Amino acid sequence: MGSILVIGCVSLDTIHLEQSGQRETFKTIGGAGLFTALAAAKSGAQVTLYAPKPQPMPALLSPIETMLSWQGPTVAPENMPTLEIIHHGGGRATLLGASWGPEQMLTLKNLDQLLHDEINKEKTFAAVHVAALSSAGRQLEFIKHWRNCDTGALLSAGTYARAINNDKQAVLDLIRNCDIFFMNSNEAGLLSSEGESSGQKKIIPAPGQTIFITDGENGATILSDTFNESTRHIAATAADEQDPTGAGDTFCGATLASIVQGMGVIQSAQAGANLAAKIIEKPGSSYYF
Repeated sequence: MGSILVIGCVSLDTIHLEQSGQRETFKTIGGAGLFTALAAAKSGAQVTLYAPKPQPMPALLSPIETMLSWQGPTVAPENMPTLEIIHHGGGRATLLGASWGPEQMLTLKNLDQLLHDEINKEKTFAAVHVAALSSAGRQLEFIKHWRNCDTGALLSAGTYARAINNDKQAVLDLIRNCDIFFMNSNEAGLLSSEGESSGQKKIIPAPGQTIFITDGENGATILSDTFNESTRHIAATAADEQDPTGAGDTFCGATLASIVQGMGVIQSAQAGANLAAKIIEKPGSSYYF
């Protein structure tokens, strides 16, 4: 079983789903770190999640600890990250509010202290994934730290549109320092030269690097130097979409878990697409619980 460390956040989410003029509201849990970690665990990996952890533990969050090892600085439940969004269908959404909460408490010093015992009990991580944080620079700090530790772990990260708009160069630096990177087609476009309709032609993987670009119902593109400068594409898995929140992070977690368990990148990406299709058929992360 591959062991994966995910660095990110768990959030308390309010999801509004609009269909045929009707709106349903769900209180659920999410966050890029959580969706990635749960997907990896569901796909057979042993997962440690480094994220702010509430005490006392709200009932809504307690099932997480049955699936993975949740380590992180202690915070009050009312200070946890939050998200509120309306999904209108057809890929349209309105973000009503979001808060990173105590995300800044995730530091290299705290990480080393909290994971010291696990790392020194002959537990090594096959992969370390840094999910979306408040800035690409923050993500890069963690990736460089693990690169300098020289543990042999695959280093992985993802991004999001606001991070690119705020500091495109930091995102490009983050990509260069990762072995595996995840983005969607919109993000790929933002990373391309101005005026390009797609970032896929401009994003060239480094030797030994693999980049996954997801595109919703159009599937995903895989960029890797092992393909002799060509690309590979996988089809999306058919789904009755209810809530697309977390689909990209789910793809990431399942794909990464499959890779560390020895599957090829194309098979791994298909596994990621398969799980993402299941997630979006239910609100939030309720598929797991």
